[in-house]
Formats: sequence, C-alpha cells, structure tokens
Amino acid sequence: LPPAGPPAPFPLLSRLDAADNEVAELGADIAALPALKSLDVANNQLRELPAALADCPRLKEANFRGNQLRDKRLEKMVNGCQTKAILEYLRAGGRGKGKAESAREDVRKKKREKQQKKDSGDGEQDEVEEASKLLVKILHVSENPAPLVIKVSPGVKDVRAFIVCCVLKGVNLKPGNALKRFLSMQTKLHEDICEKRTVATIATHDLQLVKAPLTYDVQPPDELKIMPLGRKEIKAKDLLRQLQLEAEEQRKQKKRQNVSGLHKYLQLLDGKDNYPCLVDAEGAVISFPPITNSEKTKIRKDTRDLFLEVTSDTSLQICKDVMDTLILKIAELNRSTLENREGSGSDTESDALCGPGSLNLPLVVEQVRVVDTDGNLKVLYPSKTDLATVSSLLTVIR
Repeated sequence: LPPAGPPAPFPLLSRLDAADNEVAELGADIAALPALKSLDVANNQLRELPAALADCPRLKEANFRGNQLRDKRLEKMVNGCQTKAILEYLRAGGRGKGKAESAREDVRKKKREKQQKKDSGDGEQDEVEEASKLLVKILHVSENPAPLVIKVSPGVKDVRAFIVCCVLKGVNLKPGNALKRFLSMQTKLHEDICEKRTVATIATHDLQLVKAPLTYDVQPPDELKIMPLGRKEIKAKDLLRQLQLEAEEQRKQKKRQNVSGLHKYLQLLDGKDNYPCLVDAEGAVISFPPITNSEKTKIRKDTRDLFLEVTSDTSLQICKDVMDTLILKIAELNRSTLENREGSGSDTESDALCGPGSLNLPLVVEQVRVVDTDGNLKVLYPSKTDLATVSSLLTVIR
C-alpha cells in the first residue's frame, strides 16, 4: 500500500481481495483507504492485525480466517465473530483490551481516583462515600452447613472449559418492574462485558428450584434435552434447528440480516460435537450455555435467593470478572428497588424489609466450590482476591 497522506491513494477502492497470497503483514496504511467496505485476507501468513483497521471508516465485511494470529483470543473472534466485534477489539488496544477489559479498567480508574482523594486529605467526604457503598457479606464454605458443590466432567475441557458459580441471598424482585429490570441488566451484560456471549455467558437460577448436587458436563446434540425458557422440552439439536428456522423467518419478515434473541448466538456452537450443560441431581439440564437456561429453575418475582453461573471457553479470569460485575449490578438494582419502595409508602407484605437502615442490609454471597470428578478443588468463588475489581463501589464483609 502507498503511504497514507493526502490525497488518498485509492479514493474509490471499496473491495480488496488478497486471500491465499502468503501475505505476512498488513500495514497500518490500510487506514488510508477511505472507501474500503470489504477486505478478504483469509489463508495468509498474518501474525498480527493492525489497530489501524479500526480506523477504516466504511469497513463492514472482513475475512481474516486461516491466519495463525499470535493473539489467540483474537483468533477465536476471527473464527466466530462479526467484523464489528473484531474492529472494536482492535480499537480498544488488542490483547485483553476488549469491552470486558475496558469495564475492568474503568473500575480500576475509579479506585485510583478515590485513593488520590483520600491521600489529599478529603477524609470526611470519603467516610460519607464509604457509608453509602453497597454491602455484600461472604459466607465461607467452612461456615455453611450445606454448601453447594459443582462437579466438572473431563469432557468440558475441549468444549467450554471454565465455570464459576456462587449463591446470592436476600434479593428483592417483588416491587414494580424489579424483575424486568433484573432481566434487562443481564441482557446488557451479555452485550457489553460478555461481548455478545463470545467471551462468557451468564445464567441465573432460582436457588429453591435447583436440585443439588450439580454436574457440569457435555452431551451430544441429539441426546441433550432441555426445557428452554418459555418452551417445551426439546433436544438441543432440534432446538438449534428450530431457532435457525425462526431466524430465517425473522430475516424474511424484517428484510434484514440482523436477528434478535437467542438466534444471534447459534453460530457460537458451530462445529462442536458435544454441547456443554449443567445437570441437576434429577438428571435434568438446567443450563445449556451459551444458548439458554431452563424453565425448571426460572427466576420469578417471589425469588429471594439466586444461583449464579458464568461459563467461558476463553479464560477462568474472564468468568470471575463477569461474576464480580454481575454481583455489583444486582446489588445496585436491589438498593434502587429498596429506595423506591421506601419512597412509595407501599404496604405490601415485604414492607418489613424497608424499615430504617434496611438500605444497608448486606446481600449474602455464599461460596461455591467447583471440583473435578475426584473431588479435587478447581475453583472457589468468591476467594480472597475476588470482587477486588468492584471494591470501589462495593463494601465486602469477608
């Protein structure tokens, strides 16, 4: 490519097809193509993708498959993601700097600013902030008479290796649109920090409906059965086919490529011989990540205690960071719900929860152990180091 600079070297070039050409490097001058809409550099010898790609103003379609990229996370995105997500990742600085990392960096920034305030002698203001922070109390496994344990089968290693779980008690979803706001929050986290479920998937369950012990396992598509949210029991293979048909119908009706709901996550299971699932003590599948969880453990308005689950095929740390953020968001929603109820003068049965000082009642997070088939500990959440990324907004009683 000619070097960037006015005038633009190829002002009208909109499609560049350089697949199968042993290209070893894509220069930053790619951004000097103002009309570039489609780029195909598949099956070359690229090891890096330049951040400058994100500066191509009209780039909508790009094919980078078949290149041995150094950034393995980016390589996964290239094989399964839309161009927009890849460009956002590059724009954010590449390795580890996707939306999930950006969210963590924001929290760290707030924490640094708070520390600077403290160092500058603004102690009184800091005490007020501390008093108004959300409270979460951790119940350790050693203090819990009946702690929940998740047993992991060896097969998940090649399908969706990482899982983190915990129990959250004391949530109030009864008033007004609290449940609707809770579900919307979960959807937003899937779009943002979970990067459209490509790095992690969240599932939330009513703890009272969860039959322990639980097993995180894999099953073939024609054997895995689940009762998806709002649907009858169905095999995973048939569910995906049904969703695919619905997606095609949706596209025809709306005359566009984008689809909504579960349909936009179907490609995340492409090429997998087995599907991941969380199975309860009765043999029922209560979660089928990254697609859906079960009607059997569906959260309702009277749900008070939650079983939270985050899975990923990217890394264990991503699971923990997403779980940290999920707990923070639920705590914020709970505080908001209680504040609104205090102001409303409502006289429903759970008004007792909203007496003086109730706004600072802590939610209780129970530790959950994830073990292998021999009972060896794989992960315990929350551990001493977890919830640190949200500590500037949350007071954790350990």
